[in-house]
Amino acid sequence: MNKPHLQAHKSTQLPLSHLLLALGIVAVWGTNFVVIKNCLDAFPPFFFAALRYIFALLPFVFFIPKPKVSWGNLCIYGLATGVGQFGVMYYAMQSQISPGLASLVIQTQVFFTIGFAMFFAKEGLKFYQSVAVAVAMTGLGIIALHTDASTTFIGIALVVFSGLSWGVANTVSRRAGAINMLSYVVWASAFSIPPLLLISLVFEGGAQHLGEVMLAAPLGAWIGVLWQSWGNTLFGYAAWGWLLSKHPAAIVAPAPLLVPIFGMGASAFFLDEALPLWKVAAASLVIIGLMINLFWPSLQNQLRKYF
Repeated sequence: MNKPHLQAHKSTQLPLSHLLLALGIVAVWGTNFVVIKNCLDAFPPFFFAALRYIFALLPFVFFIPKPKVSWGNLCIYGLATGVGQFGVMYYAMQSQISPGLASLVIQTQVFFTIGFAMFFAKEGLKFYQSVAVAVAMTGLGIIALHTDASTTFIGIALVVFSGLSWGVANTVSRRAGAINMLSYVVWASAFSIPPLLLISLVFEGGAQHLGEVMLAAPLGAWIGVLWQSWGNTLFGYAAWGWLLSKHPAAIVAPAPLLVPIFGMGASAFFLDEALPLWKVAAASLVIIGLMINLFWPSLQNQLRKYF
């Protein structure tokens, strides 16, 4: 059996190349919320999620060997990302939360990822990291105080659950150790597809209706599916899992807090989503929390040179 392995990495900050990779990932993830919203006009949410993982699995599974990790690990990761994270988030985004706010609320994954790392991997939480989490949590709290027709409490709760599922997936992928993360994401997709299809068949209209949905879907919706599969799943989550295997969770997990900047910006530009002052304030607090977490060690080292 492949033993859980976490690479010991003593650095308290990301190397520049790893930081740039993290920024590239969150740019893809952030702008993706506009794509999701447009695709949900053509596909039911759980069926849309199933299509995402079908094209992440096929045809790559025939050319990429299975990673050296247990089937159980792959199963948990596939269920957490496919059903818990994206199936539930797509359902919420269909009518219960706006894309820009979804991109912000999903970042509760940071707190779950760090919490799981503290519990399972015994990773410590430094004081400045606690401050960073508290500041970002304040920003998310502002959102909970502002619900309307486009964002409900149920929608917020569902996306928080998606964040929990993302935290589970992060923890499981880190326990997989130093493996080929592209292979890991491809093979784990096999466990996402059956439950998503089953949920869709039971609750979204049956096989005949879903067949009609596929035939009626415009080309742009299918391009969106492929972007979900290849840009977000294969590139985004393979690269993200690789970063998590190289660094402590408290260092890497906050990076997607930048997702809302791209998500809210793209939603405002392409979908005319309003940006009132409270949204800007909430996003600002989240980003300030991220900056404290990422740059405080470097700033502290610089200050020590002069004092």
